[in-house]
Amino acid sequence: MRPYSVFEIGHQSHYFLLQNDTNLNNEKIFHKVATKSYRPMLGMIEKLLAQQPEFRLSLSISGVFIDQAELWGNDLIETLQRIVSTGRVEIVTETYYHSLAFFYSRREFEAQVALHRDKIYQLFGVSPTAFRNTELAYNNDLAQWAEAAGYQTILAEGWDPVLAGRTPNTVYRPEGTESIKLLLKNYRLSDDIAFRFSNRGWTEWPLTATKFTDWLDHATNEGPLVNLFMDFETFGEHQWADTDIFGFFEKFVNGWLARDDRTFYTVTQASREIEAQDTVSMPHVVTWADAERDLSAWMGNSLQQEALRHLYAVEHDVMRSGDNDLIRDWRYLQSSDHSYYMATKWLDDGAVHSYFSPYESPYDAFLYYMNAIRDVRWRVMKHNRLGGIDG
Repeated sequence: MRPYSVFEIGHQSHYFLLQNDTNLNNEKIFHKVATKSYRPMLGMIEKLLAQQPEFRLSLSISGVFIDQAELWGNDLIETLQRIVSTGRVEIVTETYYHSLAFFYSRREFEAQVALHRDKIYQLFGVSPTAFRNTELAYNNDLAQWAEAAGYQTILAEGWDPVLAGRTPNTVYRPEGTESIKLLLKNYRLSDDIAFRFSNRGWTEWPLTATKFTDWLDHATNEGPLVNLFMDFETFGEHQWADTDIFGFFEKFVNGWLARDDRTFYTVTQASREIEAQDTVSMPHVVTWADAERDLSAWMGNSLQQEALRHLYAVEHDVMRSGDNDLIRDWRYLQSSDHSYYMATKWLDDGAVHSYFSPYESPYDAFLYYMNAIRDVRWRVMKHNRLGGIDG
């Protein structure tokens, strides 16, 4: 969002940093990250798919990303279409607007999942069979919903307190389900790449492909597979090219496949080929963020709770308005990043939140956001006055 002033409420509804803003804006950010991360990494993936018949991976691509790519980076869509057409790159379903709607509005959540599924089919000609919720936010209820919705696989964080001494390196069955499989992120090995790779203060720095392959070999002594889940921007944006993150990944893939007894799976393929070893129960929400691995990154303080409460309080009237622009803006305001920027955590988690935030403080993020929500309310009332909403 841009710095949306209280004096603009009711006068204009331009909430987001678009190309006509003179300062940092979403188009500039998109081009920057596309140049540093999306294009070189997708190019490497396409190269590895051509060279290594056993190389496979799964991608979760939000509708918000697709919207921006269609505006500013259609070549990325074309590359994704080519790699998906190989049959060795799986697209995983999520909420279209990268929202936390599951915890606030089941109707809106299901609408966004349907929008995402339809968009993926339109662009790539595939119907996803695996599901991951925004920020890997997961609990038993979500798994039961996903099974009822027909998904074969669901993803979650392999958090130690939940596993209680068991390994994340196998396939599980979610509590209360009969057929869906649960794949858990090996967060230690994933975070070695995503967060620690360029940290010269890390005792294992530098992380070489050979060293990482040895760690994976050791991990597979505990179970038949290792799930490496991370942000795509790990490659080139969070870990810059000058750290040799691209070279590391290429060497890792080629080195891993140098032996005949190793392969890569898509998440659905892994769940089909490996039997569930046990049942895992997560009655409380587990995510992949911060030390707590819960929803506190997005709902942990009164600013975040108030913002999300007001956001979903207007759902009924926004949807009844039939105003596509208003509905679209309201849904963009659901993107989890907005409340993430309002976090007031300290120490390492606070530093991560600050690193990603475009605002000077969480309070600025809250004020601009609440001003936008007030304008959404004004637009709803305007529909009421004009007769656009009955009663």
